[in-house]
Amino acid sequence: MDEGTDFALAQLRKSVEKLGSSAEGYGDPTLMRFLIARCMDPDKAAKMFVQWRKWREAMVPDGYIPSSEVQDELETRKIFLQGLSQEKYPVMIVQAKRHFPSKDQPQFKKFVVYLLDKTIASAFKGREIGNEKLIGILDLQNLSYKNIDARGLITGFQFLQAYYPERLAKCYILHMPWFFVSVWRVVSRFLERATLEKIVIVTNEDERSKFISEVGEEVLPEEYGGNAKLVAIQDVDLTPLENGTTN
Repeated sequence: MDEGTDFALAQLRKSVEKLGSSAEGYGDPTLMRFLIARCMDPDKAAKMFVQWRKWREAMVPDGYIPSSEVQDELETRKIFLQGLSQEKYPVMIVQAKRHFPSKDQPQFKKFVVYLLDKTIASAFKGREIGNEKLIGILDLQNLSYKNIDARGLITGFQFLQAYYPERLAKCYILHMPWFFVSVWRVVSRFLERATLEKIVIVTNEDERSKFISEVGEEVLPEEYGGNAKLVAIQDVDLTPLENGTTN
């Protein structure tokens, strides 16, 4: 890293202490995500970091969300974890046709944390570095009106923006039906420019070919142009990594 980056990291650590918290135990790769998310402004990054720590301690006091706490969401088998992309990012697939708006919002929020934590943890090589990213694929094929959940989508993206800064490498949206366009316009209003720039709505064969090439046939299921099988996230065993913290 250059001198400017080193200085910004040092200032961030000092700002965190001024806010009554500590960045001790967190490496530079983790802190860099907060700096990048706040345009390299140490004070703003420190505020975001402190807010994240408080949220994490309240939402995930044990360091992880046990699957037993999100069973209702897992039973639908709508989230799949497929291994690493060409760029070595874990690939998570959401099949929206299996989703229904939750009547239990606290459990749904825990589920979002569960799936994001587990997806990121699947990229760990023995331990977390702090700069791991993920690829999300939102499949809207065979979506019906009863599956539409703007609130759920907004919650997922807001969690990514506020509590998982710079964790999203790219998000592909497949098979968007015409009636979902207006829903997406509403959701988009809640997304930061940096998030919107990472979202690709696949609409034609050229974009589909690029999507397959970037993600990789080895991890993409057959129905998406690859050679793999779908693997539900609850069927992926990350023990003991699943029982660790995600910084």
